[in-house]
Amino acid sequence: MANDFQMSDGMNYAPIGKPSPVVGKGEFLFAAIGLDHGHIHGMCNGLCEAGATLKYVYDPDPAKVADFCRRHPGVAVAESEEQILSDPAIRLVASAAVTSERCALGMRVIDAGKDYFTDKAPFTTLAQLSVARMKTARTGRKYMVYFGERLHSEAAVYAGQLIKSGAIGRVVQVIGLGPHRLNAPSRPDWFFKKEKYGGILCDIGSHQVEQFLYYANETEARVVRSQIGNFAHPEYPELDDFGDAVIVGGSGATQYFRVDWFTPDGLRTWGDGRSIILGTDGYIELRKYINICTDDGGDQVFLVDGHGEHKFSVRGKVGYPFFGELILDCINRTENAMTQAHAFLAAELALRAQADAEYITK
Repeated sequence: MANDFQMSDGMNYAPIGKPSPVVGKGEFLFAAIGLDHGHIHGMCNGLCEAGATLKYVYDPDPAKVADFCRRHPGVAVAESEEQILSDPAIRLVASAAVTSERCALGMRVIDAGKDYFTDKAPFTTLAQLSVARMKTARTGRKYMVYFGERLHSEAAVYAGQLIKSGAIGRVVQVIGLGPHRLNAPSRPDWFFKKEKYGGILCDIGSHQVEQFLYYANETEARVVRSQIGNFAHPEYPELDDFGDAVIVGGSGATQYFRVDWFTPDGLRTWGDGRSIILGTDGYIELRKYINICTDDGGDQVFLVDGHGEHKFSVRGKVGYPFFGELILDCINRTENAMTQAHAFLAAELALRAQADAEYITK
C-alpha cells in the first residue's frame, strides 16, 4: 500500500499507521464504492492495517479506479455496484461518494445486509438522517462515519485517553479550530455546489462537533448560534469559506468551533488543526498536524494539570484503534468503536448548525 500521507493536501490526506490486525487474513472482507473524495484512501488504509481484506473497488470513473488500484495493489475491480452488494462474503462497504449521495448508497448497502462506513459528512439534509436512523434501527446494521480529524489523529486519540483517565477532571469546554487549504483548482465541481456538499458547517464542521461530543461525553446537545460567510471567493458563490458555531451539551459543557478555507500557502501542511479542552482540573491543547515554527512535526499534545506542564510527542506511538474496534463491532454486533447514536447526533448538530446559520457576508 502506497504511503499517501499528503501533508499539503487535505483532500488526499491518508495517514499510514502501524499494522495492528484484529483478524486474520481473509477473515473480514470489505469493498470500496464511490471514490469522489480522497479520504477513501485513509479509510481503506485504516481498515487494512487492522487486518481487513480489501476485495473489491467500484466507481464509474475508470481514472479514479486506476488511481485507487495503484494505491491499493491487489484489489479486484468490480464490474458494477451490484456485483459487490450481491457478494455474501463482503461484510462492510466503505465509501467517499459525493456527499449528497452518501445516504442513498448507504441504504442500498444496508438493504444488501452489509454494514456501511462513509466519509464525513454522512448527510446533507435532516431528511436523509431520518431515513438512516429508521433503517439502522430496523435492521441493526451500522452506518459508521469517518470523522478522521479524531479517528486518524494520534494526538486526538491520546487526548481521549488522557481525559478518560481523569487527567483534567470534568470537561467544561472544547474549542476546535479546523482551518483547511482550499486548493480550488484540484477540487471537483460538486465541491462548490451547496446541494452537493452541504455547506461548511455540515461538511468539515461535523469533525468538530463529533470531537466535542466525544471529549465531553455528551449524549445530547443543542446549537446556540452559528454563522457562515464567503469572504474571499466570489467566483464560487455557493462556497462557505468561513463558519463558526457555539454548542451546549446536556451536562452544561460548551463548544466553540471555527472552520475555514484560509490556510495560507506558507504553511507546511494543509491546515493548522488545533483543539483546546478545558477541564475542572487542567487543560489539554492539541497541535494535530504541525507545531508552527518548529521541527516538532504534528501530533503534539500539551497538558497542564496540578503537577505541572507536560508535552507529549505521540506520532507513531498511539496508533488508530478505531478501525480494529469497528471490525470487531461488525463481527460481534457491539458498539465499542463508536455508537450509532453518537455518529448520528454529531451529524444532526452539524446539519442544524448549517441550516440555522446567519449569513454574515454581503
